[in-house]
Amino acid sequence: MKKLHAALLVASALLAGCSRDPNTIIVGSKNFTEQVVLGELIAQHLEGQTKLKIERRFYLGGSYICHQAMMAGRLDLYVEYTGTALTAILKDPIQSDSRAVYEHVRSEYARRFDLIVTEPLGFNNTIAIIIRGEDARRFGIHTISEAARYTLQWRAGFGYEFLERPDGFEGLRQTYGLQFARAPRIMDRGLIYRALLEKQVDLVAGNSTDGLIAAQDLTVLEDDRHYFPPYEAVPIVSEKTLARHLEIRPSLAQLAGKISEEDMRRMNYAVEGEHKDTAQVVREFLRAKGLD
Repeated sequence: MKKLHAALLVASALLAGCSRDPNTIIVGSKNFTEQVVLGELIAQHLEGQTKLKIERRFYLGGSYICHQAMMAGRLDLYVEYTGTALTAILKDPIQSDSRAVYEHVRSEYARRFDLIVTEPLGFNNTIAIIIRGEDARRFGIHTISEAARYTLQWRAGFGYEFLERPDGFEGLRQTYGLQFARAPRIMDRGLIYRALLEKQVDLVAGNSTDGLIAAQDLTVLEDDRHYFPPYEAVPIVSEKTLARHLEIRPSLAQLAGKISEEDMRRMNYAVEGEHKDTAQVVREFLRAKGLD
């Protein structure tokens, strides 16, 4: 309840009716490392390719707050994931075909919300069910189905959003018949890997592009029953903003398909694991890709 109350306070602040400069583009992000990296990447790219003034409004909370801020005109642009848009925003049934999900989200966002879903950035950041590498090797576990044989002896740790979202824990539990020794521990998403490594929990839900996975000998279990939908990263822009600033669309198009899962994982780890400055990590990436 505390997190929900905090989220509502943030939403209230964002949705407040103060005036804003229509010639300033406000780029937002949710409240985890990858989102801030992507927000900074888009902000820097627009600054380099256009003469627009860019305001950064990061760490806003989850998808609901960002979406409501877009609808209220308090944000112009943020990066969403197609599977999250499908289930959490549109409230539509889970689909597994990435192209079908993208086209459905694109058409429905335009029809319902006057929001433009632009071209995917190039990577799919699926929800990942993760265990310690030592446990995967000891028990010979590669898939979620195989892990289900051991979960009665384990404790799970999940972020609040994963417990609540329609493509989250309850559907996963039913799909794989998961049963745990105790109710899943609810924790801040930024603490799940520490809890896993310190053996406070034995299984967590993260993301496939999280930088700490390879660095900390963690194992992503295969979603062998294809429960999770695709989660392609896509910039979402207000239709009004695109109509007012025509230069935004071709600038964003330059980023289409340019970020691989490995690229994203590397940037995430540089910020989270090596504690590098986000803006500098982004500048180096854009320079290496010839996008600065």
